[in-house]
Amino acid sequence: MSAPRLIVPLPCLCANLRRAARAVTQVYDRALRPVGLRATQLTLLQALERGEGITPSRLGVQLAIDATTLSRTLRPLQRRGWIASASATDRRKRRLHLTLAGRRQLARAQKEWKRIQVRLRKRLGRGEWKRMMVALERVTSAVLDGRSDPRYHSRRRKP
Repeated sequence: MSAPRLIVPLPCLCANLRRAARAVTQVYDRALRPVGLRATQLTLLQALERGEGITPSRLGVQLAIDATTLSRTLRPLQRRGWIASASATDRRKRRLHLTLAGRRQLARAQKEWKRIQVRLRKRLGRGEWKRMMVALERVTSAVLDGRSDPRYHSRRRKP
């Protein structure tokens, strides 16, 4: 008699992606704990490094994060002095950037991040890793591109 499968196939793309995301996030969170970051926070620091002076709304679009979640995730990074915002005349146009302390924190976190990246790449194999990265970008693009389709939005009941 064989042992039961640990991972049971799920019929839903959403369920499979969320399960994989939770598992991967847990691995990254454990690796980043010694430097005082969570995977979600590291993602923001990395995105800000690449998109210096980006508006919060543009950052949210790039990361597919709603404004409330983005604000909630940015707040502790701003309190720690790792992220600052420069206000323009229009408050909606404020721009985010990494502070010097934020760049230092990112550099510390990158060491742990690279270690876990290498470990996961080895487990998946180089070819599977590349296919996975491309597939995930394609899924994200397909969903985000589909948002302009009126059928994407759920039907709301009229009051």
